Amino acid sequence: MDTFTLHRGTAPLLISLPHDGSEIPAELAAGMTDAARLAPDTDWHVSRLYAFARELGASVLVPRYSRYVVDLNRPPDDTSLYPGQNTTGLCPAVRFTGEPVYLDGHAPGPQQVAQRVETYWRPYHEALRGELHRLHALHGRVVLWEGHSIRGSGLPFLFDGRLPDLNLGTAAGASCSAGLQARLETVLAGQVDYDWVANGRFKGGHITRHYGDPARGIDAVQLEISQRNYMDEDSFAWDAARAERLQAVLRPLLLATLTA
Repeated sequence: MDTFTLHRGTAPLLISLPHDGSEIPAELAAGMTDAARLAPDTDWHVSRLYAFARELGASVLVPRYSRYVVDLNRPPDDTSLYPGQNTTGLCPAVRFTGEPVYLDGHAPGPQQVAQRVETYWRPYHEALRGELHRLHALHGRVVLWEGHSIRGSGLPFLFDGRLPDLNLGTAAGASCSAGLQARLETVLAGQVDYDWVANGRFKGGHITRHYGDPARGIDAVQLEISQRNYMDEDSFAWDAARAERLQAVLRPLLLATLTA
């Protein structure tokens, strides 16, 4: 079963988009609420938003299935990434609104969760690990860029008020070199269209924290984008004009990762 697509590039940059997938197998969707079957918590259109990265030589890894099937950015043991704060798990039982994903009695049990990890989670991570290894062998260094997006307002279950436009996460500086973080922050500080924060509400998920190893030349960075900046948050519709404006900032950010 094809659970992801991988475009192999030539530059020392891998873009991972673990929440871009929106498909839910029919047998799993049958146990979900009507609202959850629409996969509303998808990182909508991020593969389209980052499509230009192939021109820069980047590799791009994109899943097929929704985070409601299994969340590729959670650890396989489902340890909380943000202790003490509301979040969603490895096989989410609640949506970002706090409402249930499943009909009563249909949430997956431990055996079903384990099967989903083997079927959907593990192949993505094997591909990610393999591509990082390939690019690192070619260049002696590699940057893993975690591309994410979320509804930036109206999600009190996860955060208060309005999320900044651009949210850079480096596990509080542990997942990438200080030099790379400084270059990225210089790009963000030099633009005037978007507000931003580094290591605020979103500091990087499992992928950023697990694979980042700057001492070995593997830098990992997450960028959480408020969806209002490139789409309509209510209809999920792509907005070409807003997306083009945002890409004018994303491009120099990615170019900054290619500067050794």
